[in-house]
Amino acid sequence: MLSHLPILQVILPLLGAPACLILGRGKLAWLFALLVSALSFCIAAILLTTVYNHGVISYALGGWQAPWGIEYRIDLLNAWLLVIVSASSTISLLAAQSSISAEVSLEKQGLFYVAWLLCLAGLLGILATGDAFNVFVFLEISSLSTYTLISLGPNRKSLWAAFRYLIMGTIGATFILIGIGLMYIMTGTLNMQDLALRLPSAGESSTVFAAYAFILVGISLKLALFPLHLWLPNAYSQAPSIVTSFLAASATKVALYLLIRFTYTIFPSEFSQFVVPLADIFVALGVLAVFSASIGAIYQEEIKRAIAYSSIAQIGYMVIGLGIGGVLGLQATLIHVFNHALMKATLFMALAAIAARVGATTLTSMQGLGRKMPWTSFGFVVGGLSLIGVPLTAGFISKWYLVSAAALTGRWPLVFLILLGSLLAIVYIWRVVEALYFKPAADNSPVKEAPFAMLLALWLLVLGNVYFGIDTRLPVSISSEAATALVEGRP
Repeated sequence: MLSHLPILQVILPLLGAPACLILGRGKLAWLFALLVSALSFCIAAILLTTVYNHGVISYALGGWQAPWGIEYRIDLLNAWLLVIVSASSTISLLAAQSSISAEVSLEKQGLFYVAWLLCLAGLLGILATGDAFNVFVFLEISSLSTYTLISLGPNRKSLWAAFRYLIMGTIGATFILIGIGLMYIMTGTLNMQDLALRLPSAGESSTVFAAYAFILVGISLKLALFPLHLWLPNAYSQAPSIVTSFLAASATKVALYLLIRFTYTIFPSEFSQFVVPLADIFVALGVLAVFSASIGAIYQEEIKRAIAYSSIAQIGYMVIGLGIGGVLGLQATLIHVFNHALMKATLFMALAAIAARVGATTLTSMQGLGRKMPWTSFGFVVGGLSLIGVPLTAGFISKWYLVSAAALTGRWPLVFLILLGSLLAIVYIWRVVEALYFKPAADNSPVKEAPFAMLLALWLLVLGNVYFGIDTRLPVSISSEAATALVEGRP
């Protein structure tokens, strides 16, 4: 059974989705989805431990060895992302039933869990597969289910947000498919490891460059990298609150994984530099994302939308790390992938709890909630401190490694810009803190604290933000090993 864990990682949620439809729309479907997600997390943790101790795992589907057959290949990079995605799904599902009861009609709740597990299966499949075309297939599975999840939001604006995301997502997926097709034309293979061996022989072929350009633009659309980010604020703000918590912690991280995988593993080393200075472009786009999105967040009255803009800024930090390059720059990106999942899941979970009790997440509706919902409000504050990068939180570790990478490469203006971007985060987080604790409530109607399941999920995330801000051994050691292997080209 242990030898089949790579495929079980994907098969479990894929088969669990139709089972949820059979189980109906009540708590039974929720418990089943939670169990499936928890098992996926356990499998991911076992895979990460195995890869860390014993090296890369290769699984040949149907006994057909690569490159003739489809290979699932687990190394430290995707094993790390498998844990992040499955953990974020499990924690979000823990609070899902309490959250969607206020936002999703009862007759649609069965469909909700079906779409959730399909989304999880697609994201895990993208990470686990070693076949480029399978990446596209799983990308479509996750994307179609994500459009469905967003459309199940509490008002008609959710349909428009889902439609806009569908258009942009379809364009991105088409670009990726064209790039994969061009690579297949040049090499006759779709296996990622085989592509890495055959693409260098193509030299500086314009076809290979076009393939890389198509894939880069397509992934950037999925990643919401500035200036291809316009779909994200609407999608995150109009989706059911618990869906936003899950997607913010997982979907963009998987897109970033694809960017790293294609850049470091598949295409020839230094390939991206022979026509355009891609590293400098990454740094420039990352800086623009940090400042434009942070300024956009400051002027939002709807806090879900403000934190969605903040996600674009945080994607900018990750891309800056890629642009800095080297082991330390890539390590800073991988650490921030993990820490950003923690902090964003925390913030959106707190907002989901507020939406469940108040029915809105505007600044006005949140006034005075620090006294009425103390546990939820303080959870948001801790997530905000981590987002800013205050010491003893996970966010500080991310900023420390990013600043260190910039400083060691002599990019002192970039160090200043990273620190200035963190100061902008103080502004929009403080606006919420001020509303929670220093402004009178808009009305005196009683408001209960969030349901226990939501508080449990929220405080697991809060404690994670604090714990991994103090004990950094796990993310630092794994990210260091993964970054070193990628930069040195080791399998």
